[in-house]
Amino acid sequence: MKKVAAAKTPAATAKKAAVKKAAAKPVAAKKAVAKKAPVRKAAPEKTAAAAKAAAAAKKAAPAKAAAPAKAAARKPESQTALVRRARRINRELGEVYPYAHPELDFVNSFQLLVATVLSAQTTDLRVNQTTPTLFAKYPTPEDLAAANPEEVEEILRPCGFFRAKTKSVIGLSKGLVEQFGGEVPGRLEDLVKLPGVGRKTAFVVLGNAFGRPGITVDTHFQRLVRRWQWTGETDPDKIEAAVGALFPKSDWTDLSHHVIWHGRRMCHARKPACGVCPIAPLCPAYGEGETDPEKAKKLLKYEKGGFPGQRLNPPQAYLDAGGKPAPPLGTASGT
Repeated sequence: MKKVAAAKTPAATAKKAAVKKAAAKPVAAKKAVAKKAPVRKAAPEKTAAAAKAAAAAKKAAPAKAAAPAKAAARKPESQTALVRRARRINRELGEVYPYAHPELDFVNSFQLLVATVLSAQTTDLRVNQTTPTLFAKYPTPEDLAAANPEEVEEILRPCGFFRAKTKSVIGLSKGLVEQFGGEVPGRLEDLVKLPGVGRKTAFVVLGNAFGRPGITVDTHFQRLVRRWQWTGETDPDKIEAAVGALFPKSDWTDLSHHVIWHGRRMCHARKPACGVCPIAPLCPAYGEGETDPEKAKKLLKYEKGGFPGQRLNPPQAYLDAGGKPAPPLGTASGT
């Protein structure tokens, strides 16, 4: 009996193995299919590519839509529109600075001429603090023409470049005495013949001492008219011509005051006070400076910020408007 059982056992085992093998084939086939499935992921690949293409198309669509707007922003301003905008800016500034005036102290054309020459590369305030001593000692062109250069240099030292400026003011005084009988000429072509006198200085004198219109292209004026896109010129003579063409001649002197005052008080080179600027809606450069009103207020200078102006003896209209005279040189509040 034991032998029969032993003989049957291997056969039974083989049969069982065959059955198991047969049963395992469908499972293996299923696994094979499962393994092959990732290889057949062509559809998802196509979907990813399609999604990528769709995203690119979507990205391109807004760009195309924005293109007309961008093109519109770059559209050149017509000359008529520029003239209107420029004149409106001048009117607005005239309301903000109705008392705008030359910020150099003077009582006659000779003093204004000398003070303007001295104002190169320094502030009007510093010139105003220096000239009282100069004019007290040399009140006329004849006096300054005969002055000792070393003594004049000592007086002008606070103005900077005092040697070159001494040479200029003594030279122009000699020119006035020798060519014009000690009188300041009232013509541009005569003024620019004097040592140290260029078109800017000449127009300051003509506009404010003789009432003859002129555009004063100083550093503030140059900066602002380019910032406002009135002109793209950088040469002062070309700026003068380009801006002059936008305004009637009668506006030129006051225009100069308005622009220069705005440049000194609000529209600074590095941090314009955009948040309190009265012409912000008309300015293409709005946003270059501080736009928060409270922070922008802290950037204001001179009387707009509650501080003294640049003149020791300003016009009464300026004082009536709340302006404060500057302190003399050497006082506790002066420099």
